Parts: sequence; structure tokens; C-alpha cells
Amino acid sequence: MSQKLYIKNMVCDRCIEAVKEELNKNNVKIASIKLGEAEFSGDLTGEARNQLSKSLKDRGFELLEDKNSQIIESIKGLIIKQIHHKNEPLHTNYSTYLEKEIGKDYNSLSGLFSSVEGVTIERFIILQKLEKIKELLIYDEFNLSQIANRLGYSSVQHLSNQFKKNTGMTPSEFKKMQSPDRKTLDRIG
Repeated sequence: MSQKLYIKNMVCDRCIEAVKEELNKNNVKIASIKLGEAEFSGDLTGEARNQLSKSLKDRGFELLEDKNSQIIESIKGLIIKQIHHKNEPLHTNYSTYLEKEIGKDYNSLSGLFSSVEGVTIERFIILQKLEKIKELLIYDEFNLSQIANRLGYSSVQHLSNQFKKNTGMTPSEFKKMQSPDRKTLDRIG
């Protein structure tokens, strides 16, 4: 019989590899692993679970026991995966996508997310898209039209308006101000 672990702070493929490494070190038989969760076979109780929790925490992750926390991490993981790790836009709206993937009514998901995170799911999506836009602008591989299409914007104008509203500058202004010695995400702060 397989069980699931829900893990906070898994946001990229390197995170998946780091968690996989910790699960292997702790003799957890992994069936599958994806952003925010790992499925495994066997039993993980008591001391073994505590040791795994500690080793994950040492790597910057957190084992989630609370069901609401698990749902919130699932929402975040699905959004991050869609925006940062897919090369084409979502072909439905996010509310339908999240309902289908999580199996719960969007209004309840939205209410839970807002009450715990202090921002709406919609705002979280916008913030993730803005970070992806910045990344794509800096790497200079795509023009604004391609970025707008990739992230599901209805037009370049919509993307530009949202970018300016949230950052105070146009995408072109942002691109011009970037220097080659920018910090990596883990060094910001």
C-alpha cells in the first residue's frame, strides 16, 4: 500500500532531487515524487518519520502533517509547475485546473489559501508570472509576444500593463536596467 508525504518548499527539479536523496538516505521506498509530494510504499512511523522530518528540515524543506497545509502546498506546487516548468500556456482557467487536480471546489480552495497565505490564489498566480517574465526577459531568448503567449496572456499589452502595475516599470525598462552580475535567488535577502 502506498502513502503520500507532503513537503513544503519544493519549487524546482533540484528540490525534487534533494528530497529524493533525503528519502533514499532514510530508506524510504519511493514510488513517485513531484513538486510538493512524494509517494512511497511501506511504513513510516515514529522515530523514522521524525528523523526524515529533521533531515528534510536541514535541507530547507518541511514535512507537512496538517491537511490544510498539504492542500495549500499542492496549490502552490501546481501553479509553480504550470508557470515555471511548462513551455505552453494552460488551456483552461486556473480555477478549473486546480479543482480538477486537487479534487475540491475552487471556492473552498480559494478561501483556505487566502486565509492562510494572506493573498488570493489569483495574486499568487500573478506574482509567479511576474517572476517568470523577469527571468525570460533577462535571458533574452523570447520576445514579449512569445512570453505573453507562453504564459497565457491575451495580448502583449495585457502582459505589459500587469508588469508595469506591479513593478512600476515596463518590461523594456526592466530589461534595460538588468546587469550581468545579478544575484541568484538563494542569495537575495
